[in-house]
Amino acid sequence: MSPAALLLDLDGTLVDSEPLHRAAYEAYFASRGWDVPDLSVFTGRRAADVFASTPGPWGDEDPQAVSQAVVSQIPADLDPEEVAGARDLVLAAVAAGTRVAIVTSAAADWVTRSLGPLGVLDHLDVVVTSADVEDGKPHPAGYLLAAERLGIAPADCLAAEDSPAGVRAAVVAGVGEVVGVTTTHDGALLLDAGATSVSPDLRELAARLRR
Repeated sequence: MSPAALLLDLDGTLVDSEPLHRAAYEAYFASRGWDVPDLSVFTGRRAADVFASTPGPWGDEDPQAVSQAVVSQIPADLDPEEVAGARDLVLAAVAAGTRVAIVTSAAADWVTRSLGPLGVLDHLDVVVTSADVEDGKPHPAGYLLAAERLGIAPADCLAAEDSPAGVRAAVVAGVGEVVGVTTTHDGALLLDAGATSVSPDLRELAARLRR
């Protein structure tokens, strides 16, 4: 049976934006003369949460200000590429009567910038961004809020995530099925975090909704 709703992460799941974000972190850290840490700690999480909770040379800095400075390093003329099957998945969901929510650690303007070129913004029923919840991933708040706004129990939903933090958030929220997308992390890590299954992109999931 098809899920009642799709709860979709954005970065690394619908768009292959992680290379852009990684380059932005590296550029900003270099401009400050900071050693670049293992950037995987930022994947799937709100950058401000990581800066606030992880020891580093930013210890005396305002986490939100540092986060905004990192984002400013992304060139305005560079937009992320679509993860294969992303647009088809949203359109297949609409055709199947499956509602669609975005649950992202990014800001609202990045959602518009990333998904605008795909032509799917008008097909989204709910968008939960970093500003909508007090606690970011791996806390389940974003997924719980998306399900609440949809009026659908998390157990009746399917989530797609590319990071262990995101997978854990969906699992703890009680989402019925969690598909790990292996664009940024090895499938074994996503399965260890609780993913039901893993896939290299979204084409198989889009085809499944069309059946």
